Order: sequence, then structure tokens, then C-alpha cells
Amino acid sequence: MTSLPVLDFSQLDAGDEAAGAFRAELLRVTHEVGFFYLTGHGVDAELTAELLRVSRAFFDLPDEQKLALENIHSPQFRGYTRVGGELTANAVDWREQIDIGVDRAEVPRAPGTADYWRLEGPNLWPEALPELKAVALRWNAELSRIALRLLRAWALALGSPENVFDAAFAENPFQLTKIVRYPGQPTRSQGVGEHRDGGVLTLLLVEPGKDGLQVEHDGEWIDAPPLDGAFVVNIGEMLELATDGYLKATLHRVFSPVDGSDRVSVPFFFNPALDTVMPRLQLPDELSRQARGLSVDPTDSPILPTTYGDNALRYRLRAHPNVAAAHHADLL
Repeated sequence: MTSLPVLDFSQLDAGDEAAGAFRAELLRVTHEVGFFYLTGHGVDAELTAELLRVSRAFFDLPDEQKLALENIHSPQFRGYTRVGGELTANAVDWREQIDIGVDRAEVPRAPGTADYWRLEGPNLWPEALPELKAVALRWNAELSRIALRLLRAWALALGSPENVFDAAFAENPFQLTKIVRYPGQPTRSQGVGEHRDGGVLTLLLVEPGKDGLQVEHDGEWIDAPPLDGAFVVNIGEMLELATDGYLKATLHRVFSPVDGSDRVSVPFFFNPALDTVMPRLQLPDELSRQARGLSVDPTDSPILPTTYGDNALRYRLRAHPNVAAAHHADLL
């Protein structure tokens, strides 16, 4: 394989035969590869253009305005991360970003309250760029709609009821949007180190013409440049867990652009409520025989078969040691 497969989301609305063919191809691709391009998704091109415009406007703000939103001020790990402020695979990622979750009230710490509720709380928004909040919330709603339909398509393809995943996302889902900028580097270097996504499902928007993403397949690294009008979609470890490894959470990485250039991308992570234990599906015999179990984690930190929140908190503590030390030293 030299490029990622392409699936047309609009086939789900093109009659029973086309929808069945889409589900069969979705199942095959995410069993064998775990990554694909999604076209025909119906997201307004003007919304996409506005998101990229506002993202660039955010990164063009003066440093002092961005640092006023730095995640060190957020026990929920929200807000701005300066270049070099995050780790993947125990190495520094060369990118800056703003993390935008679901705005909720903080959960008071109390005996008997699970530690992962510390992740619930408000976002940090730039006063000088109020349009960021409006466009980010629209983006969250649009991509949540697509992600839920994909999960329902997987459920049917896996021989389960269409709504088998709905309860995990019906109340208080924990979606997260990262708006990321990769500055150019004089030498090929780590934008994001190799990793598997820890949640359920990721939909990635990349600026047209900007490459750098690579996906592992059968021991080789495949370039995954942006495809016009398409999202790059991949499953995370929680969906791999739900299918005992029949669906594949795949290693991927990002290299920095060349010096004098940069790259903006916006991954959207569709995740369940923090207190959700993902349902473990009873696969049909022909699929169950091909289930591989969980992937081996390259940093020897495998997914925990407990709540999503237990895993999400662990990822955040590991990726942002400065925030962990400032707000969660008792957990280290």
C-alpha cells in the first residue's frame, strides 16, 4: 500500500446497497489499515475555510496574548501550549497549539470522586479573537454528527445493534479539538512523535498542500498528504479495545515542515464521557477469529480496560508534565 484508502461518506445516503457497500469497506479498511480519507462528508467548505483563517489569526496574536491562555493556568490542560511544551513518546513535539474541549463547570475534588473528573472544566478563550469560540463550537457540533454516524456504521458492520455505542456518547461526551501549528525546521525533526490515539475516533483537517503526516502499515511508513475536501480519519485505542483488536489503532507521526514554511492542522477527537467503560462487542465468529487483541504500545504504556477518563488523565499527565506538576502533583 502506498496511499491511504478513500471512502465516500455520502454513500450512506445513496440507498441500501450503497450504504451496505460503504459499511463493508469501512470494516475492511479499519481492520487492515486503521486510517482512511473521508470524502462526501457534507461539512460546509466555507466553515472549513473560516476555521483555518481563524486558526492562523490565533497563531498571529502577540506572544503575550497567547501565553495569557497558556495551559499552565488550566487544571484541565486546556488553552495554549507553546512550541516544545508537549511530549510524545518521551520526546519533545515541535508545535504550538490551543486545546478546546467542552465548556463545563469544574467538578469539586472530594473523597470518593474519581481523579479523572479533574479534566472537566472551562476552556480558555482569547479576548482579542472572539470569533475563535464561535467557529470552534460549530466545528465541534459538525464533526460530532459525522463521528456518531461513523460509529453507527461500524456497529452494524460488526454485527451489533446500530445504537450499541450511543450510550457512551449520549450524555457529557468528552470531545476535544486541537488547533495546531507546526513551525518550519532546518532539519527533519519531530512535529509529533509516533503514537496511537487514545480515544475512540479522530477526524483530522490539514491545510491544503501541507504534508508531514505518516502512517505505519506492515512495518513501513506511508505518507498521508491532505486530500482536497477530505478528512483523514483514524480509530483510537478505545475502539480497538471494544473489538478486541479486530479494528486497528495505528501508529502515526508528524514531521515538521521545512524551514521557511509552517503547517496548520486541526484534529478533532471524538471521545465518550469520562466515566464511560466502552462496551466490549460480541463479534460474529468469522470476525472474532480475526481479532488480534490489543496492540503493543511502543512506550510500554498499554490502554487500561477501565473508564475512558482513567486513560485520558494518564495521557495528559504524561504529555504535559508542567501542568501535572502545577495542578496534580498528588497524582505523580
